[in-house]
Amino acid sequence: MALGNKRGPKRSSSSTASTITTLLFIALCVIGVWLLTTNSFTPPQTTTRTATATTSKTFSEDPDTNKYDDRKDQTVFEDNPGLLPNDAIQSDDQNGREDNSTGRPFTNQRHHERLNIGGVTKPDEDERKQIIKENVKRREDMRNKQKQGETQISVESALTQQKLIGNNGNKKETKSTEEMIKQQLQEDAGNQTVNSQEQENQLSDEDNKKRMKQHQDQHVQQKQDTPKNFTTFSDTTLPEKQQPDDKLKTPQQTSQMPQRTTEHKRTNSNSGDTGHSIPQESSESKKSWSTQAIQSETQKERRIEEPNSNHRWQLCNETAGPDFIPCLDNQKAISKLPSTMHYEHRERHCPEKGPSCLVPIPEGYKRSIEWPKSRDKIWYRNVPYTTLAEMKGHQNWVKVRGEFLTFPGGGTQFIHGALHYIDFIQKALPNIAWGKHSRVVLDVGCGVASFGGYLFERDVLTMSFAPKDEHEAQVQFALERGIPAISAVMGSQRLPFPSNVFDLIHCARCRVPWHIEGGKLLLELNRVLRPGGYFVWSATPVYQRLEEDVEIWKAMSSLTVAMCWELVTIKMDRLNSVGFAIYRKPTTNECYDKRNHNNPPMCTNEDDPNAAWYVPLQSCLHRVNTDKAVRGSQWPVEWPNRLYTSPYWLNSSQMGIYGIPFPQDFIKDQKHWKHVVNSLYLKGLGFSWSDVRSVMDMRAVYGGFAAALKNLPLWVMNVENTNAPDTLPIIYERGLFGIYHDWCESFSTYPRSYDLLHADHLFSKLKQRCSIIPVMVEVDRIVRPGGKLIVRDLTMVIAEVENLLKSLHWEIRFINSKDQEGVLSAQKGDWRPQTYLQAASS
Repeated sequence: MALGNKRGPKRSSSSTASTITTLLFIALCVIGVWLLTTNSFTPPQTTTRTATATTSKTFSEDPDTNKYDDRKDQTVFEDNPGLLPNDAIQSDDQNGREDNSTGRPFTNQRHHERLNIGGVTKPDEDERKQIIKENVKRREDMRNKQKQGETQISVESALTQQKLIGNNGNKKETKSTEEMIKQQLQEDAGNQTVNSQEQENQLSDEDNKKRMKQHQDQHVQQKQDTPKNFTTFSDTTLPEKQQPDDKLKTPQQTSQMPQRTTEHKRTNSNSGDTGHSIPQESSESKKSWSTQAIQSETQKERRIEEPNSNHRWQLCNETAGPDFIPCLDNQKAISKLPSTMHYEHRERHCPEKGPSCLVPIPEGYKRSIEWPKSRDKIWYRNVPYTTLAEMKGHQNWVKVRGEFLTFPGGGTQFIHGALHYIDFIQKALPNIAWGKHSRVVLDVGCGVASFGGYLFERDVLTMSFAPKDEHEAQVQFALERGIPAISAVMGSQRLPFPSNVFDLIHCARCRVPWHIEGGKLLLELNRVLRPGGYFVWSATPVYQRLEEDVEIWKAMSSLTVAMCWELVTIKMDRLNSVGFAIYRKPTTNECYDKRNHNNPPMCTNEDDPNAAWYVPLQSCLHRVNTDKAVRGSQWPVEWPNRLYTSPYWLNSSQMGIYGIPFPQDFIKDQKHWKHVVNSLYLKGLGFSWSDVRSVMDMRAVYGGFAAALKNLPLWVMNVENTNAPDTLPIIYERGLFGIYHDWCESFSTYPRSYDLLHADHLFSKLKQRCSIIPVMVEVDRIVRPGGKLIVRDLTMVIAEVENLLKSLHWEIRFINSKDQEGVLSAQKGDWRPQTYLQAASS
């Protein structure tokens, strides 16, 4: 610089010096220009999308991702597939799919311009190397920007309640939900590589802190601090009552089980104590118990038919074939539905008359693999479907391995395994306390139910459900693995569960549009979630900054604040590159009473929150019971003590099912089933329990049968009949689970789902309402080949059931009668009739 335009106190007059100085300056400029133009390094052409906070909206600066058409005004029925690590979204052959016109990896944009998966070609080797270099450079730039705080975004305060409701009301659905789901499946299939731009769209920890702060600020706006004298209950458990010394000891199955023979045991009244002295229900006590049949006004009248012992069995001639579910595959009823926009076609539509035909068995079917091996693999021939393996194999849902389908334990949000994900949730919020504080969980949109399957290792029972839809056989996979699940959908009707019973509800990219239509679906979760319970929402709006995700997050924030849900935490799981938000349901009505706007409105007193059988969804909030003598006002004692503790809301003034004050009734039922299971069921029914995993108690009452089986490696689906006293909340309070059902209709499960069915005085009560033949056909449909049935009933009913089972070629393993009461056990074989039922003419 000393040679260029040097200034001093005096200026030289020599023209020669001036000329030299000028020439040197020009030469330096030329050299500088040459260096710039000949630089061999060219920065990669990246497109950075950042969200800029404005007074109304957050937009993306990328023109490619801002090309919205009329879809922007549509109802969104699924989450973005979001960011997944490279090994998660690559197919097994490691061949990533790329756009042949731009050379860029596919991005998962749910906008106007979709990439044509069918027209994808692979790039040449030079292009592939260039892409890798560019991606490495982008990642380095992204890391540097994150360190400098240049990529942080601020999310504006959530939409007002009025704007949320107004927008939902004005949205036009230009596509059906079915088309949108299919589109989502195509996107999942095409997601085989990660674009570095999506990594930049992931929210930082600082962003999550800001979201938490905004949610808390919104709560402050609509309520004041709780008065010191305001009564609440906390997460701490009540003082533990002394546990009865009646825990069931695991039997020595191999040494104590009777040898299987071709002859069954038949005993008479002189055979001694067989444990079937069954407590009788009191007709007087029924007056003090409500039933689902009374609560639900849509009960159908049933035609009573006498069974025909000479019935000629035929195979069902249905398009669903071996997977026929009568109330979900009723195509005649489905075709007449006026609308399917709320998944009405995935809900129950039972035929007027129950089927009397038998479901065929898949070709090549084998006896199911026993638990716990079944959690990791099943026979392919038992559930011969590969669509999920093709679409979700890269996310470790399910893979095809020779004659097996294997389950690595992954999912869309936990591709590296469910256990890490489960433990990370508890680490994020230790108060969840799996297996102690949180015992009964609902998993919405469960996939193949790996989340629930691995929660068994944390002593947690999970009710998993998903619809019978394009995710082919997902619930059937779960059941074949020995994991509890039902086929159900969040559509236009309430879920078949009581109110305030689940300790925690989980949704991992469950594809449910919680924020639409005034939050009707989220309000249904609020109905079944226990006050003080948690909702874990793991979805792209929680951790992605794409414009659509940001808008969904804002809508959810506004909705959850209006529902008085507390946003407890937002956490990022770096291993799986996903995040989740955890909300908590209030334990008092204080927030409800101090809301600025009654939206969502409070439910009327006439709306019974426990009515759940064919009851339409309601867009309202039920008040929290704060009276300590009312169910829902207190958290149960910790598991396992809750299993043996009489519910706090039922005292001596309440008559029990068997006609004595409830506390004594509860203890009597508990002792009865402990005696029956130990003295008869585990030793004297003529079959082994070693291969029993999935059990259903078809008439559960207090859940005593399930409680007596606690120490065995199995689970029990407790079914509460809709016309029986509503005791299902008691079952949940004990840390067990169950469902409402009317056995004059088909159950919402796949064929060959259960290893053992237990029917205690069920058939004698059903005979007053419907024919016994369709019920026995349903039993035959649900039980696996090799599965068992235990029936306890009146002697004349036992004889009738025995004749029907023989006609179905079941093997009678044990039968006993005494004092007009009988016990029967039988085992299903592989027999199927050879002829098909003639299809009904349309």
